[in-house]
Amino acid sequence: MIGAKYFPLIWKNLGRRKVRTVFTILSVMVAFILFALLAALRTGFTGGVELAGADRLITIHKVSLIQPLPASYEADIESVDGVVDATPATWFGGVYRDKRNFFPQIAVEPEEWLAMYPEYVLKPAERESWLAHRTGAIAGRSLAERFGWKVGDRIPIQATIWQRKDGSKTWEFTLEGIYDGAEEGTDTTQFFFRQDYLQEARAFGEGLVGWYVIRVADPARAAETADAIDAEFANSPAETKTTTERAFVQAFANQMGDIGAIVMAILGAVFFTILIVTGNTMAQTVRERIGELAVLKTLGFTDGRVLGLVIGESLLISGLGGGLGLLLGWATVKNVDAGSILSAFYLRGVDAAFGIGLIAALGIVAGILPALRAMRLDVVAALRRG
Repeated sequence: MIGAKYFPLIWKNLGRRKVRTVFTILSVMVAFILFALLAALRTGFTGGVELAGADRLITIHKVSLIQPLPASYEADIESVDGVVDATPATWFGGVYRDKRNFFPQIAVEPEEWLAMYPEYVLKPAERESWLAHRTGAIAGRSLAERFGWKVGDRIPIQATIWQRKDGSKTWEFTLEGIYDGAEEGTDTTQFFFRQDYLQEARAFGEGLVGWYVIRVADPARAAETADAIDAEFANSPAETKTTTERAFVQAFANQMGDIGAIVMAILGAVFFTILIVTGNTMAQTVRERIGELAVLKTLGFTDGRVLGLVIGESLLISGLGGGLGLLLGWATVKNVDAGSILSAFYLRGVDAAFGIGLIAALGIVAGILPALRAMRLDVVAALRRG
């Protein structure tokens, strides 16, 4: 519609009303900073859903997650057709120094757990050390950085559920390793320790575990395999409920509300406001330059070229404000430590791409009506008016 040779003209037009242009660009910038922060927030609350393994199932007690299951169920689950492996996990729920220092503490079978979750990357030496020491534990990188932990540290945790046989509520662990995520968004805020240590030292609950994580051979038959597992324990004292890991994580996210819908509602309101602001700026620009646009037409500028000049100006305003906003938003997200609240907090590539699309859409939609008015301008009437 319009070539790059007209860019200097478009750029010069932005300087006609410098204060108005600057404030419009700042308004767009703030909107896209907010977009980046809200997109990262949504990822923090729902990112686990997207990263959940398609070939993993979660089996809990049919009544509630807080109801334990027998440790003997592991062998029965592994005997179900379609199950590759099963490993138990138990929620600990302790406190480190202060009740405000919340983070997940989970008792697991080390070797099986690391095999079940290959996205938890642990150095070979640290892996071997964890397997060799019964009171050993590993922590995610974000969690370790939050408290300044390093390998070899002794970490005391006060139990809120599992009292020790000796009457003490203090459980001491040695940090044998710090795991990283294989990909961005992997939860590195968790603390894992050995299931056998919990089983032998706690005052009650011997022979019980919290839930099972199961790997299936064929993700396409996950629902069928889940039904077969639950049928195995039907009418038993501890009936089970098995779902895909993705559905299990989604259920947790839903307890805090539909974060995606909330984010979209906020962004919708913000962008509608910015659209009005930018559209008004472009309308004023066209009104102020009616005479000039008429002269351009008399010099041979086609209707399409005039349309392109106005939309190009709108796109430039949107691009400057939106691009700067996305960049500042990304930098803010990258430097915010949300590990104590969220398992992940980052701007995904798909969200950044969507933001770029929004920038273009904002520029076009805000500029289209003023551009059409400029394109349809009657030269004689405009010159007489000018």
